[in-house]
Amino acid sequence: MSEVILDASEQGFATTRFEDLLGWARKYSLFMYPFVTACCGMEFMSLTGPRFDLSRFGAEAPRFSPRQSDLLWVVGTISQRQAPVLRRIYEQMMDPKWVLAFGTCASCGGFYDNYTTVPGIDKIIKCDVYVPGCPPRPEAVLDGLMLIQDKIASGDRRPRTVKPREDPAEFLPAGRRLNVLQDAPKAKRSSKENA
Repeated sequence: MSEVILDASEQGFATTRFEDLLGWARKYSLFMYPFVTACCGMEFMSLTGPRFDLSRFGAEAPRFSPRQSDLLWVVGTISQRQAPVLRRIYEQMMDPKWVLAFGTCASCGGFYDNYTTVPGIDKIIKCDVYVPGCPPRPEAVLDGLMLIQDKIASGDRRPRTVKPREDPAEFLPAGRRLNVLQDAPKAKRSSKENA
């Protein structure tokens, strides 16, 4: 997008493509539908409070009608009995629509490895952004929301995962980090010697 100032008029105009302008407008006017089923709901409530301020992203007002929403937040575990309800809600949303998987249970089933739990919402509906964590930190969810906004503006429909902001091994003391790296080969050697 470029701005051109006309001679001595001090007024400018911008040129852009209609799709880019529409993507920019959609990026800052998200109407979310929270599908909250489990313990991640507490983290979702803290996220929507004043401390993290979702209104600065244009996504603060939840809509509890799928026909008025374009961003579906799947928050928590999805059981086999809830799967048809989630599918129906997704189908009732107007296009274009986006889906954010909030937490490990929504992303991959979490620690529930049984017949009653759906192993990730992508088995039922298409998901755009996965936010891992049990529960995910509000900062990670905000990173996921900004990733959704970037996808909306660019028109990218490939699934994305929120990456951690830092490597957890960096917080180990230097000597401990070295010992962890050296202990791994020793453990393998000692198991071979015992056999």
